[in-house]
Amino acid sequence: MTLSCQGIGINTSREVAIGDAYLLQQGIPEVNHREITEDLIQVEIERFENALHVTTSHLRSVREQIPADTASDISEFIDTHLLMLEDYAISQATINLIRDNLYSAEWALQVRRDELARVFDEMDDPYLRTRKDDVDHVVGQVQFVLAGGQPEQRGDLHGRVVVARDLTPAETIMMKNQGVTAFVTEFGGPLSHTAILARSLGIPAIIGIHQATSLFRQGELLVVDGAQGVVLANPTMRILEHYRQRIEARRSREEELRRHVDLPAMTTDGEQIYLHANIELPEDIGITLNNRADGVGLFRTEFLYMNRSTPPTEEEQLEAYLSAVRGLNGIPITIRTLDLGVDKTTGSISESGCMSAINPALGLRAIRLCLKEPELFIPQLRAILRASAEGPVRLMIPMLSGIQELKQVIRMIDRTKDELSEQGVPFDSEIPVGGMIEVPAAALAADSFARHLDFLSIGTNDLIQYTLAVDRMDEEVNFLFDPLHPAVLYLIQRTINAAGRAGIPVSMCGEMAGEPRYTRLLIGMGLRELSMQPSALLETRALIRQSNLSELQQRTKTFFNELEETGESQLFDTLFD
Repeated sequence: MTLSCQGIGINTSREVAIGDAYLLQQGIPEVNHREITEDLIQVEIERFENALHVTTSHLRSVREQIPADTASDISEFIDTHLLMLEDYAISQATINLIRDNLYSAEWALQVRRDELARVFDEMDDPYLRTRKDDVDHVVGQVQFVLAGGQPEQRGDLHGRVVVARDLTPAETIMMKNQGVTAFVTEFGGPLSHTAILARSLGIPAIIGIHQATSLFRQGELLVVDGAQGVVLANPTMRILEHYRQRIEARRSREEELRRHVDLPAMTTDGEQIYLHANIELPEDIGITLNNRADGVGLFRTEFLYMNRSTPPTEEEQLEAYLSAVRGLNGIPITIRTLDLGVDKTTGSISESGCMSAINPALGLRAIRLCLKEPELFIPQLRAILRASAEGPVRLMIPMLSGIQELKQVIRMIDRTKDELSEQGVPFDSEIPVGGMIEVPAAALAADSFARHLDFLSIGTNDLIQYTLAVDRMDEEVNFLFDPLHPAVLYLIQRTINAAGRAGIPVSMCGEMAGEPRYTRLLIGMGLRELSMQPSALLETRALIRQSNLSELQQRTKTFFNELEETGESQLFDTLFD
């Protein structure tokens, strides 16, 4: 009998994988409170230091196995764990607990882990809260060695689906090198290391399937459907054939799309739609160019601030921005300023704890943080402006909510330009400055924002979340996250109309822009620029080339009439399928 389990699918270029299950037994024994006598203090300290040494040596070995052409963020995961093993917060603090409290090495490490976990749990930013996983991964590896285990490579994993409670970055990278076809884990969220690495490595993954290691049997055949977030165990021949056909169809579809990669994204009645890419790292530029993006509509700069104890310098940022500008060979790039919460500006663990907020999503983040901390913001503005001297660069401000806030940003940009001019530093004095519309207040006041900006970009991820009061990361309520909710569509339409009245471009850079299901509706609503993950460009281009703008506009009018009359979107699939 086929068993179907639902989890969170990680969107990669490969949606489906088939392989035998490999249950990863991560048997770290439960650690109990145990005290020692004074004569054993040095013995326990030496045991702990040896476990640190063994774990560190193993991670360094994994680090050396990563190919030189691998994206830098992948190796940085390992570097982060190596730094944590050396950090006072884990190493010396644990030794102090052994010495001062007469704890065993295992119990001292567990106590320290719990202290650090509480610090992470109190952090504002959802990304950084998930970095508690780093502490657990590092502590778990050391505890494994203390219990007598030895880090080692697994057996033959080629073509297999690894099922585990969770995976450390080191394990994920090692298994990728051994040819694993997919991952299934019990824990983790869309921002967890496993999810991030799965995307970077292009491996289908399903996370958050509770009790997965108990539900699946060693060696049984699994189908991993990353698009639907489903794992099927012991599939029937009919199911298996269906998914094999999907894999083959996907392969054939990609080959077909690739043959038309140089054709413009133009409707059948001659309307040009501009397709841009969202990128996170300079390494993403390759697929952006290969898929013939018209530009980069969103270059996320947060990667520069991760896994470090101090913010990046102006020169470090300039180097990263120039790498992207030069690599894009003349197509425009939109660089978004820092979009982080207060706690994500560093990757280190503070002994004194951290700032917290009652509601992190509504707290000090993005442009609010940058305005409060100009020493953080000015170096980034300088670096972006300096990079604009070497290619077409646009500067974009995230999470705007009020006009006074925007005016303050513009004054800072103008002062920074004046300083660069006085210093004789070249930059594009006419660099376009735009704003992200991702707060309902900004969408409602879009006409006012459009009068002060050169372009608008709709960030649907947050716009939907804030409009519907739904955390899309929360398993209990994320089914309410609905891009087709009438309130969301009205705010999008209001923003598009405001940009049109002001005569400025408007794009969409949220995940909705890269979802083929919504492409025709968005074009019918008036969007002419869409920015998406680079892997979605080919499919979106093909869909546009099969569409007629006049028909889409009429269908959109019919659709909005239904929304006004019924408050529901039942005609959507009929009109836009």
